[in-house]
This record gives sequence, C-alpha cells and structure tokens, in this order.
Amino acid sequence: MKKINLILMILMFIATGSLFAQADRIGTAGATELLIPVGGRGLAMGSANLTNSVGVDAIFWNPANIARTSNSVDVMASHMTYIADIGIQYGAIGVSFEDFGSLAFSIKSLAIGDIIKTTTINPDGTGQTFSPQYTTIGLSYSKMLSDRVSVGANINYVTENIDLVSASGMAFDFGVTYSQLGGIDGFSMAVILKNIGADMKFDGSGLWTQATDASQRRGEQFYKIDAASFSLPTTLDIGLGYELAIDSQNALNLVGSFQNHNFYTDQYKVGAEYNYDNLLFFRGGYNYTTEYDASEVLYKFSVGFGLNYNLGGVGVMIDYAYLPAEFFDDTHLISLSLGIE
Repeated sequence: MKKINLILMILMFIATGSLFAQADRIGTAGATELLIPVGGRGLAMGSANLTNSVGVDAIFWNPANIARTSNSVDVMASHMTYIADIGIQYGAIGVSFEDFGSLAFSIKSLAIGDIIKTTTINPDGTGQTFSPQYTTIGLSYSKMLSDRVSVGANINYVTENIDLVSASGMAFDFGVTYSQLGGIDGFSMAVILKNIGADMKFDGSGLWTQATDASQRRGEQFYKIDAASFSLPTTLDIGLGYELAIDSQNALNLVGSFQNHNFYTDQYKVGAEYNYDNLLFFRGGYNYTTEYDASEVLYKFSVGFGLNYNLGGVGVMIDYAYLPAEFFDDTHLISLSLGIE
C-alpha cells in the first residue's frame, strides 16, 4: 500500500505541477484530432466520464480504467458525423490477462473528403482535388495495482497527410484512478495527462517552390520551404465520480471534471447517467468555461442513451450521443461495443 500511495503522490505532483494553459496560444496547436472524443457514453455525459469508463471505452477518456473491465475481451466500433461534414471512424480491441494487466489496440481516422485544389493563378480551382488523411493508431496498457487503484498509458502514433506534405509524431497519455476515495463507496477520482510528445513538422515535395533570390543572379530556382514545427495539444484532466445505487434496479452515476489545456482556456464539465436494471441508460452533460460567452463554445450540452443486452456470455452495448451546435451541423455519434466474458 505504501508503494501505491507513493505512485499516486508522484502522479498527482506531476499533474498539479503542469498547469500550463495560456490563452495567448489558442489555436496554435497541431494534431488537434487527438482531442476529438470517441465513444457514445462518455460523449453524452459531457466528456466528463473519467472515473468509471471501463474496457476499451476508457482508452480515450482514461487509460487507467481499461483494466477495470470484467470481460476477457472487449471490442468497440463507432462512427461520428463531425463538423464540416467530417466523418470519424474508430475501432478498438482489448484483451485482459490476469496477472499482467490489459492490452488494447485502437485506430481512429478522419474522412474529410475531397477538397478542390487552388493556386494563386487559379483561385477558383485547377480541376484537381486532394483528400487529407488523418490517422491515429494507439497501443494501450493498464493494470490494477490493488482493488482500488489502477494505472494506464496510451502510446499514439499520429499521421497527417495533406496532398504532397505529411507530418507524423508520437503522443503519450498517462492516467491513474482511485476508487472508494476517502473510504466512501462509489466515490472515485482520476488524473490524466494527455498528448505529451515532441513537436511535429510537415515535410514533403509539396514544400518545393520556384522563386528568384534577389541577392543572387541565378534567375529562378527551386527552393524548399522550411515549415514551422507545432506542438501537441497537451491537457491535464482531473475527474470525480460518484455511483449511487438507488435500489436493485435503479442507479445514478454523477461525474465532473476539470480540464487544463495548454492551447485553450480551462473547461469544467459535468455529466449524469441514469441506469435502469443495467439494461437502459439515459445520459446528459454540460461544458462550461469562464473565458468565453456560451455562443463562442462549440458544444455546451450533450444528451444520449444506451442499450445493453447479454447474448449468451457476450454483452452487446449500443450507445448514442447527440451534441447540438450553433454554427455547424449537429454532431451525432453511435458506437457498438461487445464484451466477451
């Protein structure tokens, strides 16, 4: 127990010492696809579900909870219609081993579609199109250190391809969850550091251009543009959760979180889930920031539902989330999860 407490103290020290939000850097981060959530349950609960997501559903929210599944194998697939007609596909599989812990593999891709290619000479289009490709491939590990404490980490390989240029990099997530906090049944706390890694930089043949150097007499020559590097959108998330069993068939799950972002303002998130007989779930959430008016925040409210059914040792979970947006089309996400005991 002393070892576990030491690990928790170290993680909490690192986390609380990383309050790095800087409003003057808003909009300058790269690889922001790392911030796009997946999974209908957490999204419907206002993206505040850091303490009690389990299995592969926890990969994005908190990798420490992957090992908290009761299944030997978890599988998940989801589709989200995002802003500007972007489609987001996600798939994950996790396997639990008794003493070793849990391993998971995930992949997320953005379907942006064809974009008309323009130039300074042809601002209305050249007749050609290109289709950007954004992909994140992840490997996760999680382990229960005791009946109350779990830890986990994600290693994400990020690739971005835009016509003739591309960038790639590695991003790391670290999380810890402590349940029965203060000896209170159902009360949990989680701390997660997300998207830690080196700067990324675009390179490729698309950066070559023809120009004339005024200081030389060579005439027009080929020069390669040196693209600026960009940082990853690192965040610190601290979450609290409380599960209340009303009776044998009804339960209520309350969650809240604080997010500190190095390229955005602080965010406060709350969510709730009503559970009827572990069969039907109704969810809602709200995001709040002190820096902007409500009209300047992309998503404020979220709602959704879930349906769980056991088919001969295989748990089937269907989750739906809906996020109304003011200036873009509303976002819809549906996910399907399978749990093999």
